Amino acid sequence: MSTPEDIQPTPAPEPTAPTPSTTPPPHAAAPHATDTLAEQFARAYLMDRRSERRWRIFFRLSWLLLVIAIVYGVAVTRNKINAPTGPHTALIEVRGEIADGAEASAENLEPGIKNAFEDAGAQAVVVRINSPGGSPVQAGIINDEIRRLKKLHNKKVYAVVEETCASGAYYIAVATDEIYVDKASIVGSIGVLMDSFGATGLMEKLGVERRLLTAGENKGIGDPFSPLQPKQRAYLQGMIDQIHQQFIKVVREGRGTRLKETPETFSGLFWSGQQALELGLADHLGNLDYVAREVIKAEEVVDYTPKENVAERLAKRFGASIGAGVVKALQGSVTLR
Repeated sequence: MSTPEDIQPTPAPEPTAPTPSTTPPPHAAAPHATDTLAEQFARAYLMDRRSERRWRIFFRLSWLLLVIAIVYGVAVTRNKINAPTGPHTALIEVRGEIADGAEASAENLEPGIKNAFEDAGAQAVVVRINSPGGSPVQAGIINDEIRRLKKLHNKKVYAVVEETCASGAYYIAVATDEIYVDKASIVGSIGVLMDSFGATGLMEKLGVERRLLTAGENKGIGDPFSPLQPKQRAYLQGMIDQIHQQFIKVVREGRGTRLKETPETFSGLFWSGQQALELGLADHLGNLDYVAREVIKAEEVVDYTPKENVAERLAKRFGASIGAGVVKALQGSVTLR
């Protein structure tokens, strides 16, 4: 039997140093991962900026090329005509509304008219018309230019009417030596109008108040949202009456003794081509081919009308023509119709 003295305590194991691990602690890899993400973000950002800059340069170059194409197209094809091969009939087209900025404007047509008269190969000039009329100013400018060139070059000029030759278009036609029509053409409408609208009654019903401030008692004349005063109405009527008398004078000078005036001649009425012959508003029945072949004796027809090209259409599309149209729709205008 052992005594307590005989029992020896078991010695505690000595602590051992931890074995070094070959795997780094989690926090040791963090700096390397952060640096990698930052570099990736920087590279992506730089690539995005380079791509954005390339696209910006691309679009700027595209716009520059478009502008160059427009300028080149206008310079090359403006007033371009078919090259005449010998004696021929020179043609000028008056189509659509006669107005500033339109295809049938004085600015657009005058260069072609001038070229037609100046070309030695052009035996005569034909103005082919299909227009309801338009601006008395534009029609007057074209009328004056035809008469000037006709006298300067001693060259015959004929008007050939297709569907319509009304008002401002007839203003142009009477500058020619003879007017040819189809028996069913619409001719005449020798009158002037000023069109607008009035919304004062509607505004009162809707409870809308018009606040128009002017310096000058007549500055707001014709404003569609203000009542038209009797004095202002009389003034406007006097103005269009004066323009009407100018129109009448031009017709009388152009038609001379051929015109058979009636109380309705200058009333704004229009007639068929057959009736126009009877009233002396036109001279003969015939179309372009007939006039070129039988009257001028130069069957080849060369078109001198300045043509609007694709470049010009693009320029107008990116221009302010839409805004101008809105303004025009809201304002009154004097028109030969």
